[in-house]
Amino acid sequence: MKKSVLDYALRVRLPITIFVVLTSFAVTFYASKPEREGKGYSPEQPIKYSHKVHAGDMAIDCRYCHLTVEKGRHAGVPPTSTCMNCHTVARADQEQILKLTQFYKENTPIPWKRMHKVPEYAYFNHSAHVNKGMDCAHCHGDIREMEKVSQVQSFTMAACLDCHRNPEKKMPELAGKVKKGPTHCSACHR
Repeated sequence: MKKSVLDYALRVRLPITIFVVLTSFAVTFYASKPEREGKGYSPEQPIKYSHKVHAGDMAIDCRYCHLTVEKGRHAGVPPTSTCMNCHTVARADQEQILKLTQFYKENTPIPWKRMHKVPEYAYFNHSAHVNKGMDCAHCHGDIREMEKVSQVQSFTMAACLDCHRNPEKKMPELAGKVKKGPTHCSACHR
């Protein structure tokens, strides 16, 4: 009797379990592929927002909106209330600001489409990079010049390793100021 239960588990359950695990991995990997490898990826957003106007022309520091970039893993998408600090008055009658105001009044988060993403199985910490003096533009491009944000770098393992192995090549202004980043698997795959 024991042999038949073990035999059943090995012949039926084990292959099904392996199939489910591999399928889950593949779905996660390919679902995030456009955000990782999609140079030029630029989905339509629910509100047209110009980084060129805000970060470029008006020189608003990235950290005003992306509050957690120096303190945590994620840069964070600003709450609607951050936008309303100015837009309760500034250009309040414009079409896109009226959409923004509606989200604010309904206390509903704006359903922004994610632009930059590493796979779920990879660990990335914005604060570890920003606090070493690395400019956001190295990975995100010159956001200050983008009317509509698009992805300018690949977010692949090869791209990260290239920077970790040769930071002075990617960021010559930091030559001698930053060490090479870790390249062992467990640094990112945790």
